Amino acid sequence: MQERSINLTFHGVGEHDRPLAPSEAHVWLSAGQFESVLDAVDGRGDVRITFDDGNASDVAHALPALRRRGLSATFFVVAGRLGEPGFLDAGDVRALSAAGMTIGCHGMRHRAWRRLDDRELREELVEARRLLEDVVERPVTHAACPFGAYDRRVLGSLRSSGYEQVYTSDTGTTRPDRWLQARNTVCQGDDGDLLEHIVSSERSRYRTLRRRAKLVAKRWR
Repeated sequence: MQERSINLTFHGVGEHDRPLAPSEAHVWLSAGQFESVLDAVDGRGDVRITFDDGNASDVAHALPALRRRGLSATFFVVAGRLGEPGFLDAGDVRALSAAGMTIGCHGMRHRAWRRLDDRELREELVEARRLLEDVVERPVTHAACPFGAYDRRVLGSLRSSGYEQVYTSDTGTTRPDRWLQARNTVCQGDDGDLLEHIVSSERSRYRTLRRRAKLVAKRWR
């Protein structure tokens, strides 16, 4: 049986150079906290690192810290924000790709995909990916759902659009070959003990069954 893995999600790191939305403040980490979590991850083959939103700190702070440890990550970029103040520009995305990082799609305008009509959903899944592929000049095959919002219709659109893996905000561990990948958002106050907390939370049969029921409901609604 294939081992389970832990997917971590980071957002902003260090000093921010743009106003933060209220929903962002608790996921924007200090440089010291970020480095502490990376130290706990370093050397573990069961942890995968991801970044959402395409913040400028991905290049300014996250990339150097990853490279010092020989770590890789997937950066899910909001294509429509390229070049906006506080976010990555096309050159930054190419720099991440050239450093061996994977570039994924986080949509065009950072909207909850469940609420969109078919035309808007196509913009998020197809047109945004095409824009990113033009930047990195290679296929973009991974997507992350903004706000963790998905349902059966969204998942069907992602499959028909050809994405090889889709990342959510569902917590817990997962199998690395699954198409739908649960992730754990790293928040202010988390440290190296976060990994053990994620694993230990699944040792409870009640919690495991409740989580599985919740995921089934989300996928079929």
